[in-house]
Amino acid sequence: MNSNYTKENRPLFWLSGAHFINDVYTGILNPIMPFIAAKIGISMGIAAVILTVSHIFSSLLQPIFGYFADNISKRSFIFWGLILSSVFIPLSTNASHISILLPFIILGSIGSSLFHPQALGLASYFASNDKKDTGKIMAVFIAAGTLGYSLGPVVSSAITQFLGMDKMFLMTFAGIFWALIMFYFVPKLSECSDKITKINFKSAFKDILTNNKLIILNVIAMLKTVITSSCFILLPFLWKDMGYTPFYIGTALFLFIFAGGLGSLFSSKAEKKIGSDKVLYISMISTLPLMIMFVLTYKIFPLFSLAVFVTAGFVTMMATPVIMVTAQNVLPEYKSIISGFINGFSWGVVAIIMSFLGFGAEHYGITNVLLLVSAVPAICSVLVKKIFD
Repeated sequence: MNSNYTKENRPLFWLSGAHFINDVYTGILNPIMPFIAAKIGISMGIAAVILTVSHIFSSLLQPIFGYFADNISKRSFIFWGLILSSVFIPLSTNASHISILLPFIILGSIGSSLFHPQALGLASYFASNDKKDTGKIMAVFIAAGTLGYSLGPVVSSAITQFLGMDKMFLMTFAGIFWALIMFYFVPKLSECSDKITKINFKSAFKDILTNNKLIILNVIAMLKTVITSSCFILLPFLWKDMGYTPFYIGTALFLFIFAGGLGSLFSSKAEKKIGSDKVLYISMISTLPLMIMFVLTYKIFPLFSLAVFVTAGFVTMMATPVIMVTAQNVLPEYKSIISGFINGFSWGVVAIIMSFLGFGAEHYGITNVLLLVSAVPAICSVLVKKIFD
């Protein structure tokens, strides 16, 4: 065993692994939703609303769960969150009616909402406690989740195409197994050197919601999330109409998010070389020309357009660790709550927006909607300057 693998950094390994596995489950529905929709007889608009509900319950609740996570000395959220995600999201694909599909997706999504704030807060705590490069460690932790999110589509689409959606329950066992392992390897918070400082709910949320830098960072996080969500939710319908198989769609989404994970890993090096502000500028501005290239080439040069699509994933998610670490450093006493806002609330707001974009895509075309959402971050890149003034 490597001598660097000490008792102190074991929790980071297991938390990163849990983040990877949890986010596998959050990524499995998008590539196969057109096929679930066809099976139970719902339109693209309704399917987009269902995915919106999923994101709402996996995201908007995160600041609330983050508050409780910052105020308790238990690790309950990381265990039960992972278990709920691993059980209910795979089982939802066996639903024969929307009345079964929706509750299962909601329960699985709540699991993800439970898991993320406490896991992010613990990862930040152990990274700081271990006196290492916090930015680099958080980049690895976030990249683990991003890579898991990228793997979800290719696994679920492969199971759908080669085994059938009724075999999706096989994915459940990995999450339950890892949750049990974490129970042993992730220390109880009561065993840590620092005692839990009780946080006043009203004061914490007032401090966060009135801080200009945090408001701007939340807006930037939302704008980035609009792009990834639009690609993940709308493009599978575009590719299905073009005759592509579930496995092709899943692979394309895998490559997009996998590239995003690499972008997250690369961000800490880029940040040191060119600065946090320039990383954000590049990430926000470049998505528009890339999306224009994709729209112009996806019919006549599909392989080239796929390469452009993957590149967009890299630059879009390159900013994620920078946003998270910068936000946590603004008010470090509220790490889990801030994580809930950046990683959760922004996704939840975008999920609500996506319900309108789904119906808009039905009426005005998927590619037109993608061009619109990629233009907004480029325009709003002027906000970056206000963060580092």
